[in-house]
Amino acid sequence: MVRQPQTLVFDIGNVLIEWDPRFLYRKIFADKETMEWFLSHVCTHAWNLEQDRGRSMADAVAERIALFPGHEAAIRAFDERWTETVSGPIDGSVAILERLRLLGVPDYAITNFSHEKFDVAKARFPFLNAFRGTIVSGVERLLKPEPAIYRLLLDRYGLTAADCVFIDDSPANVEGARAIGMHALHFKGPEALEADLRRLGFSL
Repeated sequence: MVRQPQTLVFDIGNVLIEWDPRFLYRKIFADKETMEWFLSHVCTHAWNLEQDRGRSMADAVAERIALFPGHEAAIRAFDERWTETVSGPIDGSVAILERLRLLGVPDYAITNFSHEKFDVAKARFPFLNAFRGTIVSGVERLLKPEPAIYRLLLDRYGLTAADCVFIDDSPANVEGARAIGMHALHFKGPEALEADLRRLGFSL
């Protein structure tokens, strides 16, 4: 028989809270084309990933301003107005999380997140403080889908991969979890998540 998982491991960005720098930069740039150029050439995904890997926002902003001095105000906004890149919680996902907590299901998190901004997010969204354990990439200087970040969760909290269901909106991160033996679900919305969890044997 296939072992039924007992423990949930959540990603946070775009699973439990909705994050997109466009929420902010639509307010800064008058047209979509200029905004998209800025996000693909200046404050890029690869640049932001280095903050998720542990680089400070101060160093990140200084590096971009040195390269793109004409965009200093917009670059600084990524740090100073970061809260505007998060529109709010994904209510359906949070409702699932809270119901499972009431049932006593163990829950953990692995997130690619700046350590500085994760503290901001925890203050804004109290449900992020109630996980039994959280692995934050910017603290550990490891990124999903690197195998080491999943193994760190298992080792630190005494978990077994086959007991865990990992939930992430990134297919690459889902495959990374499967590669070390976790069950893993590609998050496509709260309704699909609830159906997937029921299929795995969780009562909701």
